[in-house]
This record gives sequence, C-alpha cells and structure tokens, in this order.
Amino acid sequence: MEYLIDTSKQIRKILFKILEETPRDLLLEIPKNFNNNIWWNIAHVVVTQQLLVYKFSGMPMLVSDTMVEKFKKGTTPDGTATDEEITEIKTLLFTTLEKTEEDYKAGNFKNYDVYTTSLNVTINNAVEAMKFNAMHEGIHIGAILALKRNVSK
Repeated sequence: MEYLIDTSKQIRKILFKILEETPRDLLLEIPKNFNNNIWWNIAHVVVTQQLLVYKFSGMPMLVSDTMVEKFKKGTTPDGTATDEEITEIKTLLFTTLEKTEEDYKAGNFKNYDVYTTSLNVTINNAVEAMKFNAMHEGIHIGAILALKRNVSK
C-alpha cells in the first residue's frame, strides 16, 4: 500500500501544480470535442478515490455529499469553481491520501462491498481499490494534459 500511496502523491503533486498555475478561466474551459474540463477532472479524482476506498469500505468519506454529486462518474462540469472549492480540493488532494495511509496502517479497512467498475474490473478490498485508483488517476492525468493542450492560450 505504501507504494500505491507514494505513487498517488506524485500524481497529486502534478494536479496541485496545475491548479496553482492555471488561470481559473482555463481550468473551467471545455475545449471543442471535449465534454469536461481540467477542474472537473481534478475534483473527480479526489471524489473517486474516496468513493472507491472509503464508501465501499463502509467508512466515512472526507468529501461532502455535495462534492460527490458534483464530481462523481457520469456528471458534467457546471462551469463554476469558487475560490473556496479550489482551496478545498488543493487540500483534499493530500489529506485524503494521508488519511488513507493512516487508516490502512491502523487496520481500519476491514470490510468492503465488492464493486465492479465501468471498465469491468471487480474490486474486492481497499488495497485493490487503491490499485485501481492509481490507474484511474493516470487516465485523468492524460485527459488533463490533453485539455491543457486544447484550452485557449
């Protein structure tokens, strides 16, 4: 699990840097032939990790129900992001992983509601959820880089 957390931390450092360096209008822009934006992708990976690891383990998530409803799979960007939301996601990029590591070391992941993803991958426990999540975050880093190349300069 330590390797998975460390890998996720590296991905999230990149996401944090993108949030720091990209003007809000470009974070929110949906380029032609895309259906989401940089902001949605970054918030989505935070929400997805919490759903996959915490919700299916029956543990309280660190993200609000409102955030889940706004950024879960199948949602689309609403064109907004407040300063408070951006700051919250910047913080959650790291605190969610720190909490996951802490809970794993404490042996808190005892149960898991088996879940089959839209990619037809069945997840049986929190460690498998983190493995899948690493791949999921890699997909979204790719999407974000494509979006960055296509937003207005």
